[in-house]
Formats: sequence, C-alpha cells, structure tokens
Amino acid sequence: MRFVRMLTNSLLAGTLGAAYLTILILQLNPQIPLVSNTTWRWFATLAFSYGLHLAVIFYLVMVLREFFALRVLSPGWASVRVLAWMGAASAAVAATLMWLNVQGFDTSLSEDSTRRMTAGALATTVSAAALLLIAIAHYSFGRRGSRVGASLFVLAAIASLALPLAARGRSVDLPPPISDARTPSSSRQGSPAQPRVAMILLDGASLEYVLPQVAEGRLPAFARLLEKGARMDLATVRPTQPDPVWAAVATGMYPSKNGVRSAASYFARNDDRMVDLLPDHCFSHLLANLGFIRDEPNASSTWRARPIWSIASNAGVRVGIVRWPLTYPAEDVDGFIVSDRFHQLVGSLAEFDRAATPADALPWLEASFSDTTDGPEARAARIGVAAAGTPEESALRRDRAYSGVMRNLAAEMSPRLTALRYEGLDTVGHYYFRYSQPRIFRDAPEEERRRFSQAIDRYYAYIDSEVGASLDALSAGDLLVVVSGFGMQPLNPVKQAIGRILGNPEFTGTHERAPDGFLIAYGTAVEPGQRSRGSIVDVTPTVLYFLGLPAARDMDGFARADLFTRAFTAERPIVFIPSYSR
Repeated sequence: MRFVRMLTNSLLAGTLGAAYLTILILQLNPQIPLVSNTTWRWFATLAFSYGLHLAVIFYLVMVLREFFALRVLSPGWASVRVLAWMGAASAAVAATLMWLNVQGFDTSLSEDSTRRMTAGALATTVSAAALLLIAIAHYSFGRRGSRVGASLFVLAAIASLALPLAARGRSVDLPPPISDARTPSSSRQGSPAQPRVAMILLDGASLEYVLPQVAEGRLPAFARLLEKGARMDLATVRPTQPDPVWAAVATGMYPSKNGVRSAASYFARNDDRMVDLLPDHCFSHLLANLGFIRDEPNASSTWRARPIWSIASNAGVRVGIVRWPLTYPAEDVDGFIVSDRFHQLVGSLAEFDRAATPADALPWLEASFSDTTDGPEARAARIGVAAAGTPEESALRRDRAYSGVMRNLAAEMSPRLTALRYEGLDTVGHYYFRYSQPRIFRDAPEEERRRFSQAIDRYYAYIDSEVGASLDALSAGDLLVVVSGFGMQPLNPVKQAIGRILGNPEFTGTHERAPDGFLIAYGTAVEPGQRSRGSIVDVTPTVLYFLGLPAARDMDGFARADLFTRAFTAERPIVFIPSYSR
C-alpha cells in the first residue's frame, strides 16, 4: 500500500509542476485571460503531458530510494514530508525556466511583460527557497502529521502559484492589425534612371563558412562582395525561426512590436484562443508533434507593423517580393508579390490565385516553375546536381523555381526594390551539418562523410552563382544587399536523440540558439570594409534610407548610414516620421 501512497504523492507533485508550466505559458502570452477556458484547457493539456511524466519521474526516484535508504519510506496519501521536497524541486525548475525564458525572449516580450515576468520569476525563486526550508525543517525537526508543517507547506505552495500570477496581472490586448494598405499608385520612382535595390535573403548562411571558402578561391561572387562591399554581423532574434526573423527584418521592429513571435499559432484541444509563444528549454514543441496541441501556420494577417514592401509601394516605389515569409495571402502592391507558399499551392484551384499578386502574373509563375532549361539550371548543372529525392535536390529545385519567378517578373515589371529568399542552405545545413564539422561529429562513418561532406559546399556554390548573376545585373548607382537572417550550429545531442526516438529526420544542424547572421552591401555608393555588429532590425531602415524614404521612430532598428560613402551621406540626411503603421 505504501507504493500506492507514493504514487498519489507523485501525482500531486506532477500536478503542481503542470501548474507552474501553465503560469509560464500565461507569462509568455499576456493576451490570455487568467480566468478563462483557455487557461484551464492548457492546464489540462500540460497535466496530461508534462504532469504525468513528472509524476513518473518522482515515483521512480522514490522507488529507487528504497534500494539505498536505511529507513523505509511510508508516506501518507498526501505527505508533507514528501511533497515539500518535490514542491521545492518543481518550483526551482519553474523558476529556472522563467529566468531562462525572460532572458531568451527579451525581443519577443514587451517592456511591461518583461518586467512582470521578471517579478514572477523572482517570486517563484523565493517560493522555491521557502519550500526547501520547509522540507529541511520538517525532515530535521518535524513529526508525522504535524498541522503546523502542513499549514506552512500549503501556504508556501499557494504563494508559489499566486505570486507569479499576481505579478503577471490581467490580460492585455494584442497590438491592432495594421490598417489596409493604400491602393497602389503608379510608380513615381520606378524609372530606370532611379537607383535600384536588390535584396538576396539567405536562411542559414554564415560568414564563418563563407570566409574560409573565399580564402580558398571557391566562392568568386562572395569574394567580390567582400572585397568591394561593406559587411557586418547581424544579431538575430529568438525563437530563431524564419517567420519571426524575417518579420523583424521586414519591419525594422522586434517581435514584441511587429506581432510575429513564432512560426505558428498554437491551440489547446477544443479551444479557439491562440497562444503564439511556447516556452523554451522544456521541449514544448513536442506537444504539437505528439498531438497534444494543434498548430496553424502564420498568415499575412499576423502583421502588426507594416513591412518594407508595403511602405515602399505606398511611397510609389515599385516592388518585387518573392518567397518572403508571411506573404500569404499576397497583398496588392505596386509591383508583384509571390508568397513563400506558392510551391505548395501549385495545382490548387481554390487557393492558387491568393498565392501571388497581381493576378495576371500567374501565367508567368507557372512558366517559371515548369521551365527547366534557363540560366539558373545551367549554372546549377556546372556545380553538380544532387541525387534525386534527397533534401538537397528538393531544396535546389524550389530555389531554382523561385529564382526563375523573380527573373521573369522583374524583366516584365521592372521593380525598383526586389527581394528574393533562398531557403536551401538552411535545409542542407539541418541534414548535413555534421559532415562539414569533423572535429565536432567524430562518430560519422567515413563512407557517409565522403558522400555528404560536399553537399553544403555545392549549395554555397549554387548561391554564389546566383549572387554573381545579381552582381552582373547591377547598374551604376544600384545597391545589392545580401542578408542572412541567422547562421547554423550543431544540434544539441539530447534533442537529436529525441528526434530519433520520434522518427523525425536526423537533423544535425540547428539555429535555435540564435547564431548571428550577416549583411553585405555592394554598390558604387557603398564604402568597403567591415562594420560593427548590427541587428536584423537595421536592414529595413537602411534600405529605406538608400531609397530616400524616412525611417520610422517606432522602429527598433537604425539606418546604418556608415555603410555608404561620405559623398552619398552628405547629400542624404536621415529623415524620420512617427510611424508607418498608423
């Protein structure tokens, strides 16, 4: 019977742990009312997932104790002697998670939310210490069935829950959606005489890889950029996922302002109120993989700040945007937008017409995705074709297709501002990172290393050929901006093992710890050299500055005028307006 009583104590401790995690969810998502069905549904979800696992862990610890302890443990059905230790451990872990998340998600939380979450983390830390003191005192001086000890434990446990909830406060409203874009006007600045901006966006590219390759003479286009262009490292944001990263780039604002804080919206079962930020350091995304919660991808309606193409289009600058995240459904602009979901919607009669604007561009898009004899394919053939059916081949095929989209539509519509995103480096980095890092991954079989070690090399060579084509297309006065939103690093072995258990692909590379990206600017107005570290939110203010448009004071980033020559900046002061989103 005492083992059954151990189980009841373990279940109570697991429930307390689930309550702490629910508080953490509420802290990260201040839009959820404290007293609501959403709160209870998330608590139930966490109790049946984390709570049960915590109960199993606590129960195993008590059972293992029986093999080594001199005294037999025979707790009550709800033993203060046992629950105080478990509660102290749970509160300590919860406090640690709160501190880690408030620091890691500093750009995703508003100042008020950060202050309140810090207060909650401090309260939970104090509560954990109080529970530990109660456990020590009860173990050393207490007696079985003591009402004083039980009362102190109950008060401390309640305080450990109530204090962070009080610090969190009532729910707050989400920032309002941006107003509908104004009707695109005919381009006032789209003539060929006006300097143009071409942006190349890269997922998972790193200067730590590029620089050695350039030194060995393998990436000639990047060599030209580094020799005559300006470069700087860019601090990125967490969670380091394409949606929040490129939303920060597009708006010049951190996720707490632009409204895009993660890659999806998450819902507890039978609930319609979304949570847009899950806690880090506790494998919370497994909840979606295991079916405990459902996730829905973000759409263009998620924006709470105006992106650069909307700003430029409203100012009369014709734009061409291809594969930027959160562009589905595509909005009407002066120019064209091709959503990053276009390749998923080819053949879909119901949604295909919403994947790009203007509508008369759809024939050009279909031609680009079906044409296999144009320039990019010829360049890719020269660097080697990946084996059919591999992640490299699939990524290369999609990047070629979107490159063809940009080439066809840009030739037809002559935009002044273009942006094309390449996703393939991130894909091959996830799968093949280990084979490019023999010092870190020494367990890789030699045969596999020889087979896959050049996958990343081939893909950088392909990207280099695309950069070279963009360099060749520049005219005097034009600006080429190559931006990497984040780099790559080795995947945590624990998460790699969990992925194998769940049957997920064997990823060995990741960007979850927010490795730096980079920016390289090239053009006659650019002053060559290396600059001090910037942030991804500096990109949009800098491009607006080059285009002669004002930056907004509510942007978090800065116009990096130091990228340009004195002759250019002397004639172009930085101008500000209050906001583009009002």
